[in-house]
Amino acid sequence: MINMPYITAAEAVKCVQSGNRVFIHGSAATPVHVLRALQNRHAELQNVELVSITTLGDVDFDNPLYRESFFINSLFVSAANRSVVNSDDGDYVPVFLSQIPQLFKRNILPLDVAIVTVSPPDDHGYCSLGTSVDVARAAVDTAKYVIAQVNPLMPRTHGQGFVHMSKFHAAVWQKATLPEIDYSLQSSAITEQIGRNIAQLVEDGATLQLGIGGIPDQVLKNLTNHKNLGLHTEMLSDGVIPLIEKGVINNSLKKLNTGKSVTAFMAGTRKLYDFVNDNPALRVMDISYVNDTAIIRQNPKVTAINSAIEIDLTGQVCADSIGTYQYSGIGGQMDFIRGASLSEGGKPIIAMPSVTNKGISRIVPFLKEGAGVVTTRGHVHWVITEYGMTDLFGKSLKQRAKALIEIAHPDHREELDRAYFERFVKKVVPALI
Repeated sequence: MINMPYITAAEAVKCVQSGNRVFIHGSAATPVHVLRALQNRHAELQNVELVSITTLGDVDFDNPLYRESFFINSLFVSAANRSVVNSDDGDYVPVFLSQIPQLFKRNILPLDVAIVTVSPPDDHGYCSLGTSVDVARAAVDTAKYVIAQVNPLMPRTHGQGFVHMSKFHAAVWQKATLPEIDYSLQSSAITEQIGRNIAQLVEDGATLQLGIGGIPDQVLKNLTNHKNLGLHTEMLSDGVIPLIEKGVINNSLKKLNTGKSVTAFMAGTRKLYDFVNDNPALRVMDISYVNDTAIIRQNPKVTAINSAIEIDLTGQVCADSIGTYQYSGIGGQMDFIRGASLSEGGKPIIAMPSVTNKGISRIVPFLKEGAGVVTTRGHVHWVITEYGMTDLFGKSLKQRAKALIEIAHPDHREELDRAYFERFVKKVVPALI
């Protein structure tokens, strides 16, 4: 291992100037130590724009002390920045995850500084972006100044995440545990039933894409008797480990990256980070490759599993906002819904509990005012709740509405039936026609 010249985090962030745009590495790779040093400079900085996707760890973006110094411009909203993004001191860019690298490369969002977390350099001087190559690859390649938080606990992953130490303008040594998420703790009777419903659609030889949350974890628990599954997904968590170890996921039938599991980033427990460390069976790749529909569609039977906040009776899917309140982001849902629909034997799936934690129906007559449509009704295929599943592809508006009512929570079906009558039977002609 080659030694790098290290400086303190306080010294490293001196390069950031007022008015700069700064990229923050995301998910388990969030550079918390260096980011805190940057926040400590709040009194001497103004209008520094922080750009990121999901961030994890003990990072306080909502502290009033930082509001005048840092503007949060999120490319995918998460719990750490949700409050500030929905205030005057933050904003959100609606963009497909696959196209975020273009924002950097085409100078639509040119980066002055990129702050990333990497593994220590190997004998050839190469560090790894580890758990998150995703959009960080493009950020490192295009930023004018790159700060590396070098963490010996960051796994060295194979794929497109290798960066030579000469690329870094400053390096900070910080041994720190990576942020962890245990999706198995999100299990419930409802998610377990949804997982069983989805598993019925997964065929032997299918290529899996898994979204975020407890439902994908439950799906994986029901696939132990499947054969020759592949994995090509924007993110992965602990749930894939038993299936890879048992040979259920072996990627033997994939047309691209045969024999290799492919992802762009990961979030899970230390068990996952240890599993992927120097594991040649896994490739962590640039998001513009992983989420490219032209790449996705080449694999067989792509089964894409994603979630939603609500879906209307015509099949419009809102997955990123609650009315006008920005909750998450477009992410890669449309990339994989479209890619799966073009794959030979593919199955694009939207899966969600029938109601919210407060008992509010997720299947609704109309999306909330101001809600964003992430997956259009022209793209949606399978919709699954704990009460069943339906394929909307090829169905008319009335057929869709009836099919969705059948898998809604029983407590809300009468209300949805009335909405069906008002929309499709009574039908009032708009005044503008």
